[in-house]
Amino acid sequence: ELHWHPHADEWQYYVSGQGRMTVFGSSARARTWDYRAGDVGYVPRGYGHYIENTGSDPLRVLVVLNSGVYGDISISDWLARNPARLVAEHFNLPLDVVARFPKRKVIIA
Repeated sequence: ELHWHPHADEWQYYVSGQGRMTVFGSSARARTWDYRAGDVGYVPRGYGHYIENTGSDPLRVLVVLNSGVYGDISISDWLARNPARLVAEHFNLPLDVVARFPKRKVIIA
């Protein structure tokens, strides 16, 4: 799920499988990289990002953050904490669609 870390940079070591990571920067900039076992990825603090499995085997990634304080903000959690009317208006969505968004953080293991 799209998320960001407000207090830390993130490094990833791709242990097994293959995947793709997209990172969203400021000024509508985004970049996507493909990874496989043995590769290393990096995300600067505060940049939105997500990783997807692009292979047929499980993707295993070791993630390290450079802060003693863990924190992340997921897109579903962020959207759920904003008034539904504002989310609907800004994303040009009907209120009934926004009402079906998750109301808490989605955990992916």
